Amino acid sequence: MVAVRGLPAIRHWVFDLDGTLTVAVHDFQRIKRDLAIPPDDDILTHLAALPAEEAAAKHAWLLAHERTLAEQAQAAPGAVALVRTLHATGCRLGILTRNARELAEVTLQAIGVGGVFATDDIIGRDEAEPKPSPAGLQYFVARWQAVPAQMVMVGDHRFDLECGRAAGTRTLLVNTPDNPWPGMACWHLADCGQVLATWEESRVSA
Repeated sequence: MVAVRGLPAIRHWVFDLDGTLTVAVHDFQRIKRDLAIPPDDDILTHLAALPAEEAAAKHAWLLAHERTLAEQAQAAPGAVALVRTLHATGCRLGILTRNARELAEVTLQAIGVGGVFATDDIIGRDEAEPKPSPAGLQYFVARWQAVPAQMVMVGDHRFDLECGRAAGTRTLLVNTPDNPWPGMACWHLADCGQVLATWEESRVSA
C-alpha cells in the first residue's frame, strides 16, 4: 500500500459508488447473461450500440435489477465515517457512477449519507458519458472551479483510475487488495477506513 501523502491538502473528492462506498454486490457476468451481452463486452457500451427499442427494453431491465440492489445496499468499511468527516471539514464531495443518478440517491440513503451529496453533485450514466470517459470529472472541475490536480477520484475499478488520469486528477484505489492495475493509482489503500485513518494522521503531522 502507498502512503497517503498530500491528501490533507485535497479539498475536492469524487467517489465512485458501487464497490467503493458500498459493499460490492453486482454480478456483472449474470447481468450480461440475462441481457445476452457477450462476456467480454462492457455492458453500457454494448447497450449504447443496440437499436433504440431493444436498448430501451434492456435498460429498463437493468434499472429494475439495479434498484433492488440499491435498496439493499450496505456501506463499505469506513465509507460513512470518511464521507461525513470530509463533509464536516468543508471538503467538496461528489459521486461519479456508471449507475443511474436516481438509483445512486437510493443507495446513498440506504447507507446513511443521503443528506451529504447535493443532487447536482451526483453524476450518473445519463448526466455524463460514463467512465472511463473523463467527462464526469471535467463537469466537477467546472462546477467547483477546481484545479484538477487538487481533486481526487476514489474508486475500486480500472475505469475509475483511467477516468481520473484522463481528467488530470489524483487517483485513489480502495477495496481492491491485489491492485491488478499497478502504476495507475496515485494511492492504494485497503478501504475507506484506512483512507480516513491515514488522512487524519497526516493532518495531525502536517
